[in-house]
Amino acid sequence: MGTVVGGKMENLSGWKQAVGKWGESLAAKYLTRNGYQIVARNFRTPHGEIDLVALHAGQLVFVEVKTRTSRTYGLPEESITPRKQAHMLSAAEHYLERHPEHEAWQYDVIAIERQHSGKVEIQH
Repeated sequence: MGTVVGGKMENLSGWKQAVGKWGESLAAKYLTRNGYQIVARNFRTPHGEIDLVALHAGQLVFVEVKTRTSRTYGLPEESITPRKQAHMLSAAEHYLERHPEHEAWQYDVIAIERQHSGKVEIQH
């Protein structure tokens, strides 16, 4: 549910989703420019969602995208807790059970920060 701030409706959940979608789109473009082929987006499993699944140099790459518009809650990559890592691994295993043709794989994190100035930094 939103709240009224300065006469405008603010929906924090909607804002977070929009920032997340923007970050995932930016990450997909970044990966494509760097020779990756995106094979799935927002792949849902019982253990959680895999943001991006890509192929690069014959290897399957699961990608977790973390996007921030400020450092109020720390760097994007700092939000990946041991619990989140366990969910990421379980989600990857779920994907691999359905796609056994992939033997070589890895999990990458892409951290995106959008500064107040509009500058965007991508860490991979």
